[in-house]
Amino acid sequence: MKHLTYSQKIVAVVLFIAIIGSILLCLPIAAKSGQWTPFVNAAFTSVSALCVTGLVVYDTYAHWSLFGQIIILILIQIGGIGFMTIITSFSLVIKRKMGLHERQLLMESSGLLHATNLRSLIKRITIFVLLIEFVGAALLSLRFVPEFGWVQGIYYGIFHSISAFCNAGFDLMGRFGQYRSLTTYVADPLVTLTISVLIILGGLGFMVWDDILRHGKKIRKYSLHTKIVLFMTSILLFGGWLGFYLLEYRYGLKGLSEPTKILSSFFLAVSPRTAGFSTISLSHLSDSGQFLTMILMNIGGASGSTSGGLKVTTFAVLLFSAISSAQRVPTTAVFKRRFDDETVKQASALLTFYIILGMSGTLILSALNSFRLEAIFFEVFSALGTAGLTLGITPQLDSLSKVVLILFMFVGRVGWMMLIFSLLGKNQTPPIRRVSEKILVG
Repeated sequence: MKHLTYSQKIVAVVLFIAIIGSILLCLPIAAKSGQWTPFVNAAFTSVSALCVTGLVVYDTYAHWSLFGQIIILILIQIGGIGFMTIITSFSLVIKRKMGLHERQLLMESSGLLHATNLRSLIKRITIFVLLIEFVGAALLSLRFVPEFGWVQGIYYGIFHSISAFCNAGFDLMGRFGQYRSLTTYVADPLVTLTISVLIILGGLGFMVWDDILRHGKKIRKYSLHTKIVLFMTSILLFGGWLGFYLLEYRYGLKGLSEPTKILSSFFLAVSPRTAGFSTISLSHLSDSGQFLTMILMNIGGASGSTSGGLKVTTFAVLLFSAISSAQRVPTTAVFKRRFDDETVKQASALLTFYIILGMSGTLILSALNSFRLEAIFFEVFSALGTAGLTLGITPQLDSLSKVVLILFMFVGRVGWMMLIFSLLGKNQTPPIRRVSEKILVG
């Protein structure tokens, strides 16, 4: 693999892990029935777990054995915090020196901007991840142990804590009915709020955690990336919370007590940002509620985090650059800092590829299936944004449609720029600079 670029190596390793996961999930030991699982369904589950999406063709509790569930959990953890972060953590444990090659690969796979003091950064990230997942598992176990017993209760706490922090959306609540997700706990603040906090923390990203851990309350010292992520996350959470409360008060939230409506509308604002859990069936939401869900799951979380989507930073760059363009301001600035032209170009390219691929996928699945267009549209962009939410059509898709969604989940998790760089290979500087000429737009 010496001749491959860093981006190509990252894509290759992710693909290799997905294939290994698919093979393991095919085995009879991975299914409760003791029979072989069709490869396309095993591959769909493996990629969904590794890409922390949450779309499933089988109910996780009903189909997969303990062995299969553990394989899924390992894939979620690898996909959530990044395989290079895990590899680097192991190298730190055995005191192996990290070379320049590994440092560059780690930066690209984890969404880091600077290579300063990576060893210290990885230590902080690893400790933070394990601590948060441990606390989340302990809190969830307080509810699950009395219900399921010590062993199963603790296991459920660990599984759902990792799944929530990694924004994966896999659950074991099929024991109450297949594909029910967390609807049994719609009025339970302990489960709902714990899962919500885990999702939010996982969706902030490594750079944001590092900034907060190093600078604490000294917000002025935060990087522009951190400020934008925290600002946009707050706006999306509060706006989504209020939006779902008002839109679904007489629809999806109908029949619930007032405190439960407030709690459920908050969870509806948190989970669509690529987490994949639900306390209320999405089919019960109004059309406007489903559309708001699509908006949030396509924006997603922060770059370099466990979440997917276009990313809040990409959305912020596009939004602020559009405002600057409307005001005829030559540069785009926020928080007394200016976006460079390359960042604006990358954000525009990401949105363009995202829309083109999403529309193409919708067209393909519409030709292959007879489901409602809105259900297919929802499914495609859920896979592309690694959101994991569905209107219930995933298990009914044909094999070719599943392959399309597998590709979309892979692209959505690996990252647009990473995939483009891996396909194009090494950068090549154009031999000449072309003459510019204006055209009419808008």
